[in-house]
Amino acid sequence: WYTALKQLVFFIAVSGFSPNNEEEAHCMMAAIVDRRRLKEEARELLRTAQVSSRGMTALYLGILVVLSLVNSLTSSIGSGGILSTFVSILTNLMSAVLAAGFVMYCMAIRQGQRAEYLTLFDGFSFVGKVIGLNILIAVFTFLWSLLFVIPGIIASYRYRFALYNLYENPDIGILEALNMSKRQTLGYKGQVFMLDLSYIGWNLLATLPSTIETGVLYWSALESTGLYDAAVFSAQTSPFAFIPLWVWTLVCSLWTLLVSLFYLPNCQGVELGYFDTAKDTSGVRADRPPRTGPDDLGGPTFFE
Repeated sequence: WYTALKQLVFFIAVSGFSPNNEEEAHCMMAAIVDRRRLKEEARELLRTAQVSSRGMTALYLGILVVLSLVNSLTSSIGSGGILSTFVSILTNLMSAVLAAGFVMYCMAIRQGQRAEYLTLFDGFSFVGKVIGLNILIAVFTFLWSLLFVIPGIIASYRYRFALYNLYENPDIGILEALNMSKRQTLGYKGQVFMLDLSYIGWNLLATLPSTIETGVLYWSALESTGLYDAAVFSAQTSPFAFIPLWVWTLVCSLWTLLVSLFYLPNCQGVELGYFDTAKDTSGVRADRPPRTGPDDLGGPTFFE
């Protein structure tokens, strides 16, 4: 499995679906990112942040917990109905917009700027583009996945920085943000993949209750087909059989919140470090043009 993993990393790193000479040149310019140094740097930046990173993470994930509970309660009341479907879509879209605000907070921390708690809601100022780009990424990744699993994985890393480009400059179009990500990730897909692997322990710990539940449900499904001895593995002995859906959703969400407080801000900050490195080496940036005026909105200054 180790050899297969190395081959997958190499394939992700060098693949570009249809590379040309310009893309090959970008790959040659890609730098080797010092992941350990970036983690230490992100840890120090978060420690000295004027607005607590754990407080912001708790606020962000706390709102997601509320959205999950609303979704679970709606599903319990009207299972499979129009209302439950509508609420599910709405909560997912709101989660995507809140994720934009959380990343923008981490961007400000990395740049040494002060970001208030209200930064979490900044994504609503360009909500249409945030939702549109998320949908576009999902569609393109799905289409590549139809070829096979690996092209879908590569596509997800190819579009990894698209949202960050949009967050840095909401004035650009969603297709422009997507195309910029394609050029920025040349030579960095494998490194970002290894970054994800370095946090896999935290991700597994954060999803532990859901993983246990999935295992129990899968076991019960196998038992119901007669593949296992029902006398030994009885569905009635499952600790989840008598727990309401909303209660179990609350337990899983609170556990994820607790674990995420210790790694999520650092993980996001380190990934933004990869993004900054990719921008510097590729020369592809989406920085917002400088503004003038006392209110920083482009108006004339007092003395003009």
